[in-house]
Amino acid sequence: MDYNIILKIASIGILTAIVSQVLKNIGKDEIATFVTVAGLILCLLTVVNMISSLFDTVKQLFLIY
Repeated sequence: MDYNIILKIASIGILTAIVSQVLKNIGKDEIATFVTVAGLILCLLTVVNMISSLFDTVKQLFLIY
């Protein structure tokens, strides 16, 4: 298993949490919410790419076109 993906998702989460907390502390709650949503979207895109790769591998394995 490739651990780079796990580290990438964890780093996106940590960075999003830090930026969100900093923005909330200075009173920019709306922007903090947008940052959190953007981090979530980045993580979901990473997972979708992994699932797409999995489906391509299954297609090749069973010779499904």
